[in-house]
Amino acid sequence: MMLSTVSGELLTTTLLQLPFEGTLSGELFLLGRLLFGGILAFNGLNHFLDADAMAGYAGSKGVPAPGLMVPFTGGLLLFGGLGVAAGVLPLFAAGALFGFLAVTTPLMHDFWAAPDEQKQGEMINFMKNVALAGTALVFLSLSTVAWPYALF
Repeated sequence: MMLSTVSGELLTTTLLQLPFEGTLSGELFLLGRLLFGGILAFNGLNHFLDADAMAGYAGSKGVPAPGLMVPFTGGLLLFGGLGVAAGVLPLFAAGALFGFLAVTTPLMHDFWAAPDEQKQGEMINFMKNVALAGTALVFLSLSTVAWPYALF
């Protein structure tokens, strides 16, 4: 907020609108949470439903103990995705999602080391995950304010 005086009167000018004060901003924020969190929670659920195939892929990428890491990361995605979508424990939910994406993105989508026929696909997945990590950081930055339509 910027304060200035004009002819002896105090004039208050808001340079940045507070979060969720604009028309439909709470509803749009909820929709964004549902889309972002829902997709990541669904991916977390797939870690459990397709654990063997995912563990095989993780093992081929050099992930240690892929049989344990796949359900662990599935739990992070499920917790984080549902937490962001519902507005429950947003600091921990968004933090879990960012942590997952920060660690797994360069490990699982190392396009620079992929064979030529896989480079483009790995780069697309790498870039998608970087965008998702950025979104998780946005939610993390907003975790200290009350979220509209949060369950509690």
